[in-house]
This record gives sequence, C-alpha cells and structure tokens, in this order.
Amino acid sequence: MLTLDDEEKHSMKIRKVLTAAVTFAAVGAVALTGCSAGSGGGDSGGKQTLTVWQNSTTGDGKKFWTDAAEAFHKANPDVTIKVTSIQNEDMDGKLQTAVNSGDMPDIFMARGGSKLADVVAAGKVKDLMDKIDPDVKKAIGDAAFSAFTVDGKIYGVPTAVLPGGIFYSKDLFAKAGITETPKTLDDLEADITKLKAAGIAPIALGAKDAWPAAHWYYFFAVRACGKDLITNLATKKDFKDGCWLTAANNLQKFAQVEPFNEGFLTTSAQQGANSSAGLVANHKAAMELMGAWDPGVIASLTPDQKPLADLDWFPFPEVSGGKGEPGAMMGGVDGYSCSEKSPSSCEKFLNFVSSKEWQEKYAVAFQTIPASQDAKGAVDNASLKPLMESYGTAPYVALWLDTALGQNVGNALNTGVVEMLAGQGDPKTLLQKITDAAARG
Repeated sequence: MLTLDDEEKHSMKIRKVLTAAVTFAAVGAVALTGCSAGSGGGDSGGKQTLTVWQNSTTGDGKKFWTDAAEAFHKANPDVTIKVTSIQNEDMDGKLQTAVNSGDMPDIFMARGGSKLADVVAAGKVKDLMDKIDPDVKKAIGDAAFSAFTVDGKIYGVPTAVLPGGIFYSKDLFAKAGITETPKTLDDLEADITKLKAAGIAPIALGAKDAWPAAHWYYFFAVRACGKDLITNLATKKDFKDGCWLTAANNLQKFAQVEPFNEGFLTTSAQQGANSSAGLVANHKAAMELMGAWDPGVIASLTPDQKPLADLDWFPFPEVSGGKGEPGAMMGGVDGYSCSEKSPSSCEKFLNFVSSKEWQEKYAVAFQTIPASQDAKGAVDNASLKPLMESYGTAPYVALWLDTALGQNVGNALNTGVVEMLAGQGDPKTLLQKITDAAARG
C-alpha cells in the first residue's frame, strides 16, 4: 500500500505526464515463449533475443513489425527479435499482468497518460532520456515525446499521433442525398434520418469492446466541459461539475435517435468484416467515430484489403451550450517502451524503427499519421488530410479519457457507458460508477 508521501509523489508524476500530453496535443505538433516474456537481466554479452509486444494482428501492420525485426537482425546479427501480435483490446490487460508478475516483454506498446505513469511508478520501465538518438529526438520533437515524459524523464518513443473524429463513406452520404458534412449535432441527427431513409446504417459502433462506445461519451464531454477540467483528470478525478452529467445526458438523448448499427452491443470494433470497422469497409454503415488508426484497420477489412477509396473524415460536431472551445479535439499518441531489465539492444531497435525510412513505412503500413515530422510526406490516405488540418488548428486536444484516468477508473467509465446504452443504467448511474472507481483509486 502506498503511503501518503508515496501517493503524493505518484500524483505528481501523473500530473506531469498528463500536462505534457496536453502540451503535445495543443502544439499539434510475446509470443509468450518459454517461461519468460523478456530476456531480462540487462546486457550480458553475446547473442540477445528481444521480445516485442505489438497490437497489429493482420495485414500490413503485422508485416511492418516482422519486416523491421528481420531488417534489424540483418544489421545486428547478434540480436534476434521475436514479435508477438496481441489483439488491441487485450493489450492493456496482458501488460498489467506482466507488470504484476514481473515477467515483462523487452519492448511493449505504450499509450502515455496515467497508464504509462502507473507502470513507471511500479519501476518496470527503462528511462530512455539519454538513450534516444539526437536525430530521432529532433524529427519527432518535444511535443510528441512529452506524452511519454514522467518527472522530466522519457519512458517511450512515439510511433504515431492519433487524434479522433468521424470517418465516413462519401459514396453512402451521396446515396442518402447528403451534400456536406455535419457541423453541429442537429446536423448530424438530420443526416442520420436521411441515411436511415436510404436504408443505410448511419453509424457503426463496436460496443462489445466497450471503449468505442465510450468514445462517444468522451467527445460529448470535450464539448460540455472546459479545457482545464477535462485536461487535469489524472490528479483531479472529481466529477462533481455538472458538465460530466450534461455529457452523459447528451449521449443518452443522442442514442434515442437510434444512430447505431443493429446489434451494436455485440459488435466488436476491429475484428472481421462484421466489426464496426468492417461495416464501414464493406459499405454496410456510413460512419464510425474513431482515432487516426481507423483508415488502416478499415483498409485491412475491405474485400481487396486496400484503402477504402471513398473514405473521408470530419470533426466531431459542435454541441450547443457546452463549455468546451469550438474545434477542441480528443486523441492520443502510440509508442513503445523498454522494460527496466531489457538489454541496450532494446533502445537501439526503437531508434531503428524511428528513422525516417521506417516511420515512412509505418505511415504506409498502418495508413496513419507518423510521429516523425520528417515522415509525414508519406501520408497518402485522403481521409487523414482533413484530420491533420483540424489537428493542426485545434485550440487543444484532450487525452483519451480512459488513458488519462488509468486502467481502473478508465475501465469503469468504458463499461458504464455501455451499460447506459444497453438500458441498464442512466446518466446519474454512470457518473456514480466513475466517482466510486475514482475514490477507490
């Protein structure tokens, strides 16, 4: 159990990582092999094996990591890299188990926020402050690195910046007679009515995985709550402000329009043609609220496994009466960290995949926005262009709420939203559930 002094130190660490993440946003700028996940023990000389946990299980994303591992081994024959593909929805739970058991992979996916700060507090992450190549630091920039900074030390290397919004099919919009993207919530609801009239499922939602449904609450909260409140959740987990209830009420009211695909409560987010991303990929639904990784996921689920030609993007609509600044967004940063006991080849590999060449390959493979400023010219997905423009002009970008709040409170929020959408709770019940989770810590 943490002492009061320990709790204050942990709180300070989380406050700094969250403040850094907000600064980044505003600037815009294993296989479980054998009996041990990681090689451990630091450098021991001779041949080394690095274990990597990453979250791409199919297609070009998975191939990126196997190709990078092979290329690194070719350049460094004494280092063999074993890449494990873990389904995205399972990653946080597996990592938590690894932290608790002390059986850590050498390299693991990290998302910043309280989730990373918690692992740092457990002493399981290597400080990379003086281990990142200067050219990598310059290309990625302080803004993106700040999302992985705790108490002034860097504990991860960013691979992608991932603001969110609504991806949509231009063809299905045209079929429904929609000539311009919605600017307000009223506009969105009017377009939903048009899509239904045309026999088109308006919005794909993979609520089975919880977090995609919770994204709707996140964005309603960004519109309802002021900047200071929503960007300081790590150290001020206080949900007494009326904006949190307003956001829940707004979501519940929006859900009464029945905007989501039939069976959304049992639909997964990213697995197969019948997932929410798959419904968009196969023109069975017109829209999906998601982060900048979505074009790549959708591309992997189209019939020819190529980017969806008519995919485009627009910001989450403005909602009247809120305290959030117009144009405010929500998003995060993906990156990778080294476990505390990993050998030096760990950071060497992270520097390797952060080069301009491999960041460009990352952008193409994942159809997303690379962290390296030098590699942004490789972004060729049309739907990411307007997203990048909005991101660059946003007054601020709040960190995904579950990332900001950490594993326990974030999970309570995510599951609470699903329960409300399923009719098993109401806005007040949702807020009480989050409040109780925050009190437990």
